[in-house]
Amino acid sequence: MKTKTSKTISRRGFLGASATVLAGLTIVPRHAVAGLGHIAPSDKLNVAGIGFGGKGASDIAPVSITENIVALCDVDWSEPVVKVFNTYPGAKRYKDYRLMLDIQKDIDAVIIATPDHTHAVISMEAIKRGKHVYCEKPLTHTVHEARVLSKAAREYKVATQMGNSGQAGDGPRRLREMIWDGVIGPVREVHVWIDRPNNGLSDAIFPAPNIWYWSQGINRPVDTPPVPPTLDWDLFVGPAPMRPYHPAYHPFKWRGWWNFGNGALGDMGCHAFDPIFRALKLKYPTSVQATSTLINQETYPLGSMVRYEFPKREEMPRVSMPPISLIWYDGGLRPMRFPELEDGENMGVSGTLFVGDKGKILGNKIYPKSLRESYKPPTPFIPSSPGHYMEWILACKGGEPAGSNFDWGGPLTETVLLGNIPLRKELREKLNNQTLNFDSDKLNFLNLPEANNFFHYEYRKGWTL
Repeated sequence: MKTKTSKTISRRGFLGASATVLAGLTIVPRHAVAGLGHIAPSDKLNVAGIGFGGKGASDIAPVSITENIVALCDVDWSEPVVKVFNTYPGAKRYKDYRLMLDIQKDIDAVIIATPDHTHAVISMEAIKRGKHVYCEKPLTHTVHEARVLSKAAREYKVATQMGNSGQAGDGPRRLREMIWDGVIGPVREVHVWIDRPNNGLSDAIFPAPNIWYWSQGINRPVDTPPVPPTLDWDLFVGPAPMRPYHPAYHPFKWRGWWNFGNGALGDMGCHAFDPIFRALKLKYPTSVQATSTLINQETYPLGSMVRYEFPKREEMPRVSMPPISLIWYDGGLRPMRFPELEDGENMGVSGTLFVGDKGKILGNKIYPKSLRESYKPPTPFIPSSPGHYMEWILACKGGEPAGSNFDWGGPLTETVLLGNIPLRKELREKLNNQTLNFDSDKLNFLNLPEANNFFHYEYRKGWTL
């Protein structure tokens, strides 16, 4: 099957040569190649935004600087959404992304910033129609979805990007260079901790409204208030099992619920793990285990620790890559202070600590002080990114794959979401006596078959991947 991008590749040379002969340096405009699936490098993409009452608005804004925003879709036409509608008055408005994709044929690419449980079904619908896709992190709600979605992106040859925007920064690039230079020697442990969720802390600590924090460790509400007139609740629930509307789920508070989100690990794991995976050449773990506060079947726990074990990787020229443990902490948990930390310094409410044979790195700062003062970093050699969103725009126009395209973002999301499986209430007792051993090729837990049930779930009738 020929896709939009494959047609572009097969005709680009001919069109480029023809344009040069006829008009010197003139580039063929969109209207001259209409119907050929060609987007000239200087031309503008027609982009649709799906889900923009929160993070989606800030995803659309930088893209709108250089590209056309031609359609906007959200299940809740509340005040924040109406504000974005008014920012792009020329964009057509929809509540159902399927209807939008059926009706509006001029869309080249989509930006998806809906709740986690709908990322995969929307992304897949766009990919199968040959649309380029930018999807917020985590890429999907389940491990299976991440595996299938990254495969589909390759098959349909569309440009993709996951929304872990920090990957495009220079800070992670300098971190890689230091670790590859061997400044702290072989790294054997990495600790990552974050300040989420807020677990019902007062507004004095997290001033309302603060959409970046939410509660976990709570049960399903029993009252059933009316659905707001602006909201299509059926579309919000999407592939998840139906339940009555409640403001405990929407807006944004969906992240703490098993049915809609991926908890603290899913929210921040793709951000926090990305520089670690790049610096240490990680992909899939061989095992995962977890411990947490009390758990239930509705929401993620108040706080948890997840431990991944990774195998030895190919050595770098100046440093080896031995087996490594990656330990995640959330809900206010974090590792103990380490001896090299200087008086008056603290580890912060969020952070990443690399533990090597010769020293440590916390927030790109080398410890102990003597090593930091004696070390001369290498001349920067990893090129800077043109910007997270611009990476994707250029990829859509035939350039290099974006830094967090689905070939990268898919496996990264799989690993992040693997860490939520041992937190399941249904597995807790059996996992008191063992870790989960993972076979990445077969997408299978080797020593606890019932844990495999949590790689995916059965969609509600009418929804497919």
